[in-house]
Amino acid sequence: MFLISITAGFLGLLIGSFLNVVIYRVPRGESIVSPGSHCPACGHPLKAWELIPVLSFLMQNGRCRECQKSISWRYPAVELLTAILFFLTAYFSWSTAFYPSQLFLNLVFVAVLIALSLIDIDTLRLPDVLTLPLLVLGLLGAFLIPGNPTGWESLLSAVGAGGLFLLIALLYPQGMGLGDVKLVAALGAFLGFPAIFLAVFLGSLIGALSGFYLLVTGQKCFRQQIPFGPYLALGSIIALLWGTQIFDWYWALVK
Repeated sequence: MFLISITAGFLGLLIGSFLNVVIYRVPRGESIVSPGSHCPACGHPLKAWELIPVLSFLMQNGRCRECQKSISWRYPAVELLTAILFFLTAYFSWSTAFYPSQLFLNLVFVAVLIALSLIDIDTLRLPDVLTLPLLVLGLLGAFLIPGNPTGWESLLSAVGAGGLFLLIALLYPQGMGLGDVKLVAALGAFLGFPAIFLAVFLGSLIGALSGFYLLVTGQKCFRQQIPFGPYLALGSIIALLWGTQIFDWYWALVK
């Protein structure tokens, strides 16, 4: 299990490098395939050694080799975050993922949530090109791969959670966008019931605490919009990895 988790962590470094491309290009409507990776400031095509996750950033002292413009620290941060989350996902889900394909789906789920979170922070948008395929993948995985949730549980969770958030969006459009609705439906498809409600509860709680902190410290105004996607993503990853333990702890507490 540990060897598989370490392998997943190294894979996460590579996937994190690709996610940086997705995070930068998808909101701009650019292809994630062509042209190849390049410096956004001067257009310098990056060589293979300049694409080594984390290490290339350190070797270049955080600057482009050609124009000497600073490279955002977020590039290696996304690579390291993806590596850590891939390691944790493999470590905690392998015991319940009887099929390697289920572990693969969990890793894809985490990767897409990372990309969506950063895009939402940058643009306050959750693009359909990521949320809708995530929804379809969650449903297909549940129907085709035996495990939890089952296909019908996945479908009902997606419809139920997505429908609830759609109602909120219609009643309070200033506070909830349709991107959030589609994301929650995708989360429901992957997590099933009752894990989807744990994810939403944790995301809402963390989001509320974070929003309160930003208001108190003056970093946000009262009616200023705050991206909800990253909090939903965090709550979902917690529910994916430790949902069973949390529910066991809760039921033991209330007995």
